[in-house]
Amino acid sequence: MAYSETLSDRIADKLEERQVMNEPKRMFGGICYMVRDKMCIGVSQDRLMVRIDPDVMEEVVTTKGAEQVAMGGRKMKGFIYVHPEGYDLESDFDHWIDLALDYNPRAKSSKKKSKKKA
Repeated sequence: MAYSETLSDRIADKLEERQVMNEPKRMFGGICYMVRDKMCIGVSQDRLMVRIDPDVMEEVVTTKGAEQVAMGGRKMKGFIYVHPEGYDLESDFDHWIDLALDYNPRAKSSKKKSKKKA
């Protein structure tokens, strides 16, 4: 299933409002907004995919519409999906954007694959 371009546009607008430099990248069948070369927030189908502090995961997944991301049957630490009922209100949407941006400076960058020398 394709990702929601409307939701992606909402994210892009919020990042622009906050003057956050970002780079959208297609991944996981959706789109992810990279901030400081790190995954920050994105869209998968009609869900937000939010990178959060793993230390607050237990509390955050109790929020309406939130669940921990699992890929290939493996739960991903620090990543949650938020279904539409959890972000429809503008204040809720802002909350998820803020949560992702607050954690981003402390998040680790993914390891870049080194190119093999010929």
